[in-house]
Amino acid sequence: MDSQLARCRCCSLKAKTCCPEACVMVDLREMARQHVNNGHQNGGSTIPTLVVDGMACLRQWYSCQAWVYGGQWKEFMHCLEEFVAAFSSAGIRLVFFFDGVVEEGKRAEWVKRRLRVNKDVARVFQYLKSHAQQPNRELFCLPSGLATFSRFALKSLGQETWCSVREADYEIANFAVRHNCMGILGQDTDFIIFDSVPYLSVSQLRLDTMTTVLFSRDKLCHALRLQKAELPLLACLLGNDVVPEQRMQRLRRDALATYRRKHPQSPPQGEKIYAAADFIRSNQLSIVGNQGVSPVSFSDREALEKAIQYYLLPGQQPLWEIPNTSPPRSVCVMEGYLSPAILQAAREKHMRSECFMEYNVLYDGVVECSNTLEDMEDTELTPQAIVFQPSRERIYGILLPTHPDNGEHAPNVKEWFVFPGNPLKEPRVVSPMPLNHSGVKPDLKVLWFGKDPEATCLRIATFWAVFELDEFSVEQGRMDGSLLAVLCLVTYMAIQVRHLSLEDIDAYLSQAICVRYKSHAELLHTRVSHVEPRAVQLGSLFVRGLTHLLGANSTCGCPFPMEQLMPWNTFDGLLFHSKYLLAHSGRSQETLLEGNDSWVSLFRSLRELVLGACSRRGRMIQSRPRTTKPGEHVNDGEQWRGRGAPSGRRDPPPQHNQARGSRPQACEHGRQRSRHPDRQRYHLAPRWQNPHPDYP
Repeated sequence: MDSQLARCRCCSLKAKTCCPEACVMVDLREMARQHVNNGHQNGGSTIPTLVVDGMACLRQWYSCQAWVYGGQWKEFMHCLEEFVAAFSSAGIRLVFFFDGVVEEGKRAEWVKRRLRVNKDVARVFQYLKSHAQQPNRELFCLPSGLATFSRFALKSLGQETWCSVREADYEIANFAVRHNCMGILGQDTDFIIFDSVPYLSVSQLRLDTMTTVLFSRDKLCHALRLQKAELPLLACLLGNDVVPEQRMQRLRRDALATYRRKHPQSPPQGEKIYAAADFIRSNQLSIVGNQGVSPVSFSDREALEKAIQYYLLPGQQPLWEIPNTSPPRSVCVMEGYLSPAILQAAREKHMRSECFMEYNVLYDGVVECSNTLEDMEDTELTPQAIVFQPSRERIYGILLPTHPDNGEHAPNVKEWFVFPGNPLKEPRVVSPMPLNHSGVKPDLKVLWFGKDPEATCLRIATFWAVFELDEFSVEQGRMDGSLLAVLCLVTYMAIQVRHLSLEDIDAYLSQAICVRYKSHAELLHTRVSHVEPRAVQLGSLFVRGLTHLLGANSTCGCPFPMEQLMPWNTFDGLLFHSKYLLAHSGRSQETLLEGNDSWVSLFRSLRELVLGACSRRGRMIQSRPRTTKPGEHVNDGEQWRGRGAPSGRRDPPPQHNQARGSRPQACEHGRQRSRHPDRQRYHLAPRWQNPHPDYP
């Protein structure tokens, strides 16, 4: 996503450079008034509505200065509230769309971008190890899970929020036309190409004045001397997500050479765009009829025509007759295993942004996860994709048959998960696994549609069985739901991550308790002496774990209200980092819990539950302090202590504020541990029962 946004900003910059008259500063309040007046005159809808490309807004929304620690989620919620309130006060209704699928035709581009972001993540960790400080804005990465949690955050604020079942740009443009919306707020030049409503820039948006830049389709066409219907061809010639840029490189080179011969004095800014427009005009593509792009080879013409079809909204016609190259109606690959009622419910919940993961499993049999802040040089901490794979396998086992009645092979799920060492050349094939608590597969219809008390009990039991923590089901109703979610997640991670220490658990639990009682304004005053790369990865691990709680919860029929699983109720990255440094410096429990006796009591209760569950599974959590002062990392093979033994460490030097610093532009160590010689870097340990040992 980061690379896509960079491409969009680059394209917008080109539009400003080569055609500045197409970029018009507009007052959104005035636009809304004009929209209302036009609606009255035409007898249509008078509610000024903006369709918002949620994925393009993430950097605008996440304006928090601290970003490397796992996310400042209460502050982020406050930023979202301000964003929504600004439009509400202007009388503008917002409708949000988020990407819900990665179309297989764009998988190669998705992989390419993920691998590029991997390099950015590596640079972040190199900086952390060298400077022990948060990097500057040039290395800014969005916190993990931001897109997922933004959907739920907006719904909690009462906003209409949709998740796409095909390319989101298309659904946004189509929705805007069908509902006569005032405009599209985003940062993707595809919205200029679609013959839709006005396209407004989120990167140029100023909430204090409610102004932004409108990219005028009419003025762009006038400057390039093209028709609106020719803009899709222009986009394809220049290269987009459908037609890779290199595919048309020869044609662009020839067109550019011809253009330079015609216009030897033309400025270099934007000449590729003007050359492509000149090519379209010179070949009179508007009147060649069914000959199409005559100077182009047959294979290139097919690619162009397929891409042009992508930009045609329902009822719109291309320049010439194009064979029907629109993708076939999406086929549910798991249709033979599930009832129509389940499939329909999954689709509807997905579109309404009420679930996570199951639609992708049931319809496409494909699940993906983008980049996470994980250190590729740290061979001790297991990547989140591997840590949570057992829970995903059991989620798949609830959604899909593990032993089909017809004797066929059980269906598999293809996972495109980004983690260190995974080249993403092909998906990892994961098999659904049955729950261990009984031999009977829970009935999805009962989980999703059941109303009686037995259905409620089944939802609770099934959720805990996903994480193999059945004994905690008795805590449901006794403990606050968000704390219960933390208990589940921390216990699961403590069992799965061999080198999670007592200090790590203390940091997780103490921050989860403290964050409940702090406002976003209070959290802004959190201070840390330095940044620990290991704590950065542990923060991201926790947040990725929350997304798996969401997936399990929605699959099991929501035994928890979704709000209880949200990070703004359970996690603050900077607060966790401060607790991590305190815990690994040997500070007392009273210090971790800020001297509050009731917090200490709650902490000890949670800690006892976590350690008890680990002990029953033969997992003895050791005390293993890691840090002492900025730049010094304790050798993880030394200074082992018995669990609960005093550390004898002195307090660290006075801390300074790490949250302050450059506001990000609105634009996502220890020694190597020994292992069995037959195990590769990220082979699952034997207790995880990896069904696919050939996958790293």
